Amino acid sequence: MIRWDWALDWLYPPRCRFCGDGIAGRDEDCFCDACRQKVRLVSHPLCPTCGRPYLDVGGDDHSCGACLTRTPRFVRARAWACYSTDTAQPHPLREVLQRFKYGRKISLGKPLGRLLAKGCAGCFDGIHFDAMIPVPLHPKRLRWRGFNQAVILAREVGRQWQVPVDPFVLIRSRETSLQTELAEEERRKNVRSAFAVNLEKPIRGKIFLLVDDVYTSGATVNECSRALLHAGAKEVYVLTLARTVG
Repeated sequence: MIRWDWALDWLYPPRCRFCGDGIAGRDEDCFCDACRQKVRLVSHPLCPTCGRPYLDVGGDDHSCGACLTRTPRFVRARAWACYSTDTAQPHPLREVLQRFKYGRKISLGKPLGRLLAKGCAGCFDGIHFDAMIPVPLHPKRLRWRGFNQAVILAREVGRQWQVPVDPFVLIRSRETSLQTELAEEERRKNVRSAFAVNLEKPIRGKIFLLVDDVYTSGATVNECSRALLHAGAKEVYVLTLARTVG
């Protein structure tokens, strides 16, 4: 089979999705070397449940205070990379995600999905997922935005991991305020009972992987997990491209 990648690269040289500089490979990365060095991958030690990385300490994995105080409904959450919420300085991953999500740069979805699939390939070894479920948008917000970024990411990960993706298992049954505008406790109240399960879908005894773009407080994925478990799901896991850290 003839590959035309060299011709595409010559006609349309791959560019860093953040700064616009050239990058070496079409499928391997979204960022040039300089921008990639600013992206901190999630690594150990971390919380074994929610995946929060401990950036300034060594030692073994251990549960974080949030998970000890309020046990999540999901079994495990993992993210590819993290960025701080304590600085206004532009961050390559945060900026590219915002362009994808709010700037409607849908073309960013596939390369970001490839990063997620490759970077988190070993995070759930030994677990057979019956389906990946993108975190749903409310129909009103979906009409306004025109797409669900979680669906695009999930489809790319599902293709590479060979796991089916079903965006119709969960329904966002109640419109909510933007989570980014709320404090942590307000986030939990905001999404409480905001999700429902499609009763036409087989749920009981299934193991699901929830997919979203960013894990901040975990309120949204936790509420999604609660709805799935209440409907009879066996276990729920969570995968996000980014994780915010304070």
